[in-house]
Amino acid sequence: MTVVALCSLKGSPGVTTTAVALAAGWPSGTQPVLVECDPAGRDIVARYRLDLTPGLVTLAAAGRRSGDDAGLIWQHTQRLPGGLPVVAGPPAPGQARAALVELTSGPNGPLLRRAVSRPGVVVIADCGRVDADSPALGVVRDADVMLLVAGAGDDALAHLAVMVRPAATWSPRPRLVLVGDGYPTGEVTQALGTTELGIEVAARIPHDPAGAAAFAGKPAPRWGPARSRRGQATAELAARTARDALITPPPWRWRASQTPPGAHDVPEFTAPSTHRILP
Repeated sequence: MTVVALCSLKGSPGVTTTAVALAAGWPSGTQPVLVECDPAGRDIVARYRLDLTPGLVTLAAAGRRSGDDAGLIWQHTQRLPGGLPVVAGPPAPGQARAALVELTSGPNGPLLRRAVSRPGVVVIADCGRVDADSPALGVVRDADVMLLVAGAGDDALAHLAVMVRPAATWSPRPRLVLVGDGYPTGEVTQALGTTELGIEVAARIPHDPAGAAAFAGKPAPRWGPARSRRGQATAELAARTARDALITPPPWRWRASQTPPGAHDVPEFTAPSTHRILP
């Protein structure tokens, strides 16, 4: 099985929307399941009008009682339109945080990975906004691939510049996903020094309000969400992420406690002299 964690460092760049689209566009031959691990909770329930249970809270509670966790996750999923299985977060942030503690710090290791434990299953974990104190950070650290979702404008990139070096140590395979219009990808990577940190830009998701709305529980365009610019770009990201999960990372990245060279040197994001908006 594979665990892919999506998170952001600031604001709302569309982590949940990207997570839904990623799971929906995952390559065939595997079974994706979306798990809402955002400490703020409730986005999936509100957007798709799902029941409050089953979900993340019932999964965490069952994990405390069960002696055999293999396959436990399937008892706590609901279905989105189209059939995608999802473990929805609770409406109250306090409940979400408590459930995440259970999922990441149990006596037998991370419950989320044990609760799936089936070949060919891919967990897409929507971890929302993450910092060093977030209970979702345990999910990120245990994931096979981390997708760091960020906007490409001044404010988002200035904050990313401060946090990108410690964030690079959270995962053996850190990847950056830029969403929407803003600075060109090459200028972003040069200004942030992501290449030196081993953080590849996995995708540039285009500004596509209609496509984004379709993956946020709103009416889809007549040609369908999968054929939207957003859907096609995220399907390409899914294919690349599936390949990345099979690649052995550099040895020093196996332990999250290790720090890459220069991790304490915080860059300053300097806007290029010419601000070019992507088409």
